[in-house]
Amino acid sequence: MNKLENRLFHEYRLKFYLNANHYLIFNNKRGETHPHTWEFTLNILIGRETFVEFNHYERAIEAMLKPYQNRVLNEVEPFDAIVPTLENQVEYFGMRVQEIVKEIGGRLLSIEGSETPTRSYIINFNDAFDSFEMEAYTEDVMKDVIDAVLTDIMEDMNS
Repeated sequence: MNKLENRLFHEYRLKFYLNANHYLIFNNKRGETHPHTWEFTLNILIGRETFVEFNHYERAIEAMLKPYQNRVLNEVEPFDAIVPTLENQVEYFGMRVQEIVKEIGGRLLSIEGSETPTRSYIINFNDAFDSFEMEAYTEDVMKDVIDAVLTDIMEDMNS
């Protein structure tokens, strides 16, 4: 067995793009509405024996972003109440994506949002896993690994 086969988890990186406009408010003055193509990069942790097709994540996250595509963000909830800065977008979308990823069967490790190639804001969720949650997730992954090993042994014995 090689070192990669001993790993309990796999990590995946997915990128999503949001094409939209926004304006910022500084000193109670509204700036010009201007376009961006924001890039959101997700790092997702998945158990070794867990297989989730990328398109499950892609469809769910694209559906979550769809109401914001090609819109003025300041006119769409929650950004009609909070200024849609890069930081606010990453924090809001990060919480939404975290729920989606967990529902599909993974854990969101981090989300990075970029409004230009030189400007990014990153939230790392590693610290958000309390030890109990990570232990439970690891235990579930271990059960899957043990089941796979036992199945392989039984198949070898029967052949």
